[in-house]
Amino acid sequence: MSIDRDALVDPERILGALKGFAKDEPESGIIQVFNYGRDREGIIPMWVGQGDLPTPKFIYDAAVRSLEAGETFYTYQRGLPELRQTLADYHARLYRKPFDAENFFITGSGMQAMQTVVQAIAGEGDEIVVPSPAWTNYPAPMRLAGVKPVEVPLDFANGSWSLDLDKLFDAVTPRTRAICANTPSNPLGWVMSADDILAIRDFCRQRGIWIVADEVYARFYYGPGSENGALPPSFLDVCETDEQFLLVNTFSKNWAMTGWRVGWLQAPKAMGQVIENLVQYNTSGTAAFMQRACITAMQDGEALVAQQVEQSRIGRDIVCSALRQAPGVRFQEPEGAFYLFFSIDGVQDSAAFTRRMIDEIAVGLAPGTAFGPGGDNFMRLCYARSAASLEEAMGRLVPWLNAL
Repeated sequence: MSIDRDALVDPERILGALKGFAKDEPESGIIQVFNYGRDREGIIPMWVGQGDLPTPKFIYDAAVRSLEAGETFYTYQRGLPELRQTLADYHARLYRKPFDAENFFITGSGMQAMQTVVQAIAGEGDEIVVPSPAWTNYPAPMRLAGVKPVEVPLDFANGSWSLDLDKLFDAVTPRTRAICANTPSNPLGWVMSADDILAIRDFCRQRGIWIVADEVYARFYYGPGSENGALPPSFLDVCETDEQFLLVNTFSKNWAMTGWRVGWLQAPKAMGQVIENLVQYNTSGTAAFMQRACITAMQDGEALVAQQVEQSRIGRDIVCSALRQAPGVRFQEPEGAFYLFFSIDGVQDSAAFTRRMIDEIAVGLAPGTAFGPGGDNFMRLCYARSAASLEEAMGRLVPWLNAL
């Protein structure tokens, strides 16, 4: 039998053989603009969620020592016991109550923690409710698992974001498996109130559905008492660690480790074997030498966290002060995280506008369209950068906006 080689390698044939949910998932709007501008000469990149500080030597030295000691073999699927205990101790220090190492599981990034959550609690035909605008990596893994993300837009009025709990709860149906809550918010910089957190907890308890919390930016907080170490309101303040409550987090932001791809999941101890199985069948665990670096980061990195939070506080003030001088720019001053989410009157296509910005002034932002309903005419700016870099960026951006 003769085989038509051209037909065998035809791209349409290959794509037609893929599952629709994989083939049809759109490219991340953040990565799209990142790829468009990453090689531009003189670009100031503020499109992705990371600072400009490389991982400090005291952290990567721990990984080097582990490699030199020969820790290059398979390891615990749930994570090194020492790291899980370090996580429990870290949370006990922050939240001033006991935590059990058996509630913590190491994952290959915060992203994998979210994937693990979706795989564990939802499947084909189920729904998860997500306030929006939201991080792009919530709805995508849901859709890839056959789960419908139900995005409930926050309200932006009088320069302030707010969550309408009635709209949020009305979005819950018999198919709903969880409410996914991110506070402080990426991309908004908005912080959920303690009253809203308590209301969501009580609603989920009454309905028997999961709370999925992303508190990755809890250390980046600028609200009352933050100068003295106060944290934002948290689901950890009001939830039992062994109820239907799942919390995802990562080492990426606090300790300048975005490229290491290590995160964690806090979950009921009853789920331990299930999570171990999911880690095994997805990645077979996280490298031990990277986990050693994470232990060192948590145990010895408080000064680093404080440095990064202070840099972000200064960065927030720089960009907010500058953009208040531009016509038609609207935003809420961020209460947390390290993003400014702002709109410009008359801009309808933020994806095209961010590409134009790259072409004309070499400033790279993420388009609001990447973050779902409610973000269409907004842009996200990551200000976790040096003051000099931000001042240069604002020196390009504000005059350009004024001249439009």
